[in-house]
Amino acid sequence: MSATTTQYGPLPALHLRAPDGAEATITLFGAHLVSWKSAPGGQERLFMSSRSALDGKRALRGGVPVIFPQFSTRGPGLRHGFARISNWRVVETGEADGAAFAVLALAPADLDPERAAAWPHEFALALRVAVGGNALTMQFDVRNTGTAAFPFSAALHTYHLVEDIDAVRIDGVQADTIAITDKLDQVFENVAGPIVFDDGADKLTLERQGFPDAVVWNPGPLDAAALEDMDDEEYRKFVCIEPLILGPQTLEAGGSWRGAYRVVAPV
Repeated sequence: MSATTTQYGPLPALHLRAPDGAEATITLFGAHLVSWKSAPGGQERLFMSSRSALDGKRALRGGVPVIFPQFSTRGPGLRHGFARISNWRVVETGEADGAAFAVLALAPADLDPERAAAWPHEFALALRVAVGGNALTMQFDVRNTGTAAFPFSAALHTYHLVEDIDAVRIDGVQADTIAITDKLDQVFENVAGPIVFDDGADKLTLERQGFPDAVVWNPGPLDAAALEDMDDEEYRKFVCIEPLILGPQTLEAGGSWRGAYRVVAPV
């Protein structure tokens, strides 16, 4: 079986396994990718905080949170939106081109009444996650199923696991190579081409389609110490490099948008 039901702590989850041994785990809460192990070798590529909330109410810390319909506090709504703290439905699983995949969906009927009232638009979200070999592919679809336009932003807030933050080097988001020496929280708009990420042991290539922008984030020691869902020294074990459509972009009635993200690790 390419997809089996499982648990991530107390949270219902889906486990994907490709024929070549690549694996992923996705919680239904938030359609949150919490683990990706590339093949061959089964190396974990995503960071998850040891203190992440697992109560099905608060956002998970690590993995790949789905950001929609608002990025950060750039808008009047919930910080980073409601997608990452809503319960999604599994609508399809299978294998294609040697990869195991799953598609999860979210619509207004899946939201609790308070969140539905706070963002009163008709929409349909679909997140496709596929793993096979040394690649992770995520495809995020947004459809406006209503009769009026709505604004949105979207991101796949990827926490890349690293050996030590001091060794991280990032190319492709600006003219110069980025090294992280303290807190970094920066949006880069209109990023062309792939991003190359050296985690200190491997170089990964991050490819994007439909996401014109990117964010690089690490809290540094002071902000990490202030986060209740992260150990003080865990900031040294990850860097967030996320594909983003900052917008907000207007999606007309009946319209759709697709963002694709592919992470390729060394073989």
